[in-house]
Amino acid sequence: MTTTPKTAAATGHELSTPRVGPRDLALIAVFAAFIAVLTLVPAVPVGALGVPITLQTLGVALTALVLGSIRGASAAALYLAVGLAGVPIFAKFSGGLGSLAAPSAGYLLSFPIAALVTGALATVVLRKTTKHRLLWLWLAAMGGSILVIHPMGILGMSLNAGIALQQAFIIDMAYWPGDLVKNFIAASIALSVFKAFPKMARRNFGA
Repeated sequence: MTTTPKTAAATGHELSTPRVGPRDLALIAVFAAFIAVLTLVPAVPVGALGVPITLQTLGVALTALVLGSIRGASAAALYLAVGLAGVPIFAKFSGGLGSLAAPSAGYLLSFPIAALVTGALATVVLRKTTKHRLLWLWLAAMGGSILVIHPMGILGMSLNAGIALQQAFIIDMAYWPGDLVKNFIAASIALSVFKAFPKMARRNFGA
C-alpha cells in the first residue's frame, strides 16, 4: 500500500518555501533602476573629503521597505554591480571599480546589507503592527542606517582616506539630519504603496 504526500490544500496550510518568479525579478530590476535614477539629482559634497549627500540612501530605504529583505537586497546589489561594472550611476555620475578606492566606498558597499536589514525589520513591522505603521517603518529604515550604512561608511572613510575612526565619525555626523528626513520620506511613500497594493504589505508579490 502506497501513501500520497499531503498537499498544502489538504493540510490547510500554504507551503512556506519562498518562490522567486518573473514578477519578483521585474520588481528587483525596476527598483535597481529607481536607485540609479536618483543619481540625476545633484549630489551635495560635504566636508574636506567631499563625500556627498545623495538620494541613493532614500532609494535603498524605500526599496527595502517595499520589497522586503531578499528582494530589496537583490535590487541594491544589482545597482551596485552595474555601477562597479562601469556604468556611471554612482554619485557625481561616477562608476567602475575605482569607486572602491574613494572615501565613499563604505557607503556604497553597505547598500545591499542595509536593504537586507531594513527589509527584515519592515517585514516584522508589517506582520506585527497595524497602528502607527509610519513611525515603525521609519524606525525600520533608520535601523538600516544606524546598524549598517553609517558604520560601514565610517570604516570606508577611515581606510580609504587614511584618517582616524574618530575623525571619520565626526565627518559622518553631517549625514544624520538628511538621513532622518530621507528615511521618513521613504516610510511615507512605502505606506502609500501598501495602502494602494495591500498584497505587497503581506509580501505577496505573486509570480
